Amino acid sequence: MKPNEKGLKRIVSATGYSIHGMGFAWKNEAAFRQEIILLLVLVPFGIWLGSNGVERALLVGSCFIVIIVELLNSGIEAVIDRIGADYHKLSGAAKDLGSAAVFFSLVLVVVTWTTVLWGNL
Repeated sequence: MKPNEKGLKRIVSATGYSIHGMGFAWKNEAAFRQEIILLLVLVPFGIWLGSNGVERALLVGSCFIVIIVELLNSGIEAVIDRIGADYHKLSGAAKDLGSAAVFFSLVLVVVTWTTVLWGNL
């Protein structure tokens, strides 16, 4: 994004960068592809199974959180890989921490879906 871009032009540019980032993740990150497929399956079920707006938002939103965290994790991995292939303890820790964040976002999906669906039985 150019520093002098403002208003609608800035929004259009930012949207293009976002689309490019999602395309990069789709081509290069198997986990992202799997999580998008999971999202496409779960979102309609979340809309259908939620008994009110709050439940639908929790079911659907928890799925989107996984995508958000995966994209952030992929960004961290890309920066670490850009720095170099040599092993460094902090590089390994950064990748492991990103992976842990994805793991807990997936746990959030399981807990949210279990809690909402259990409450509706």
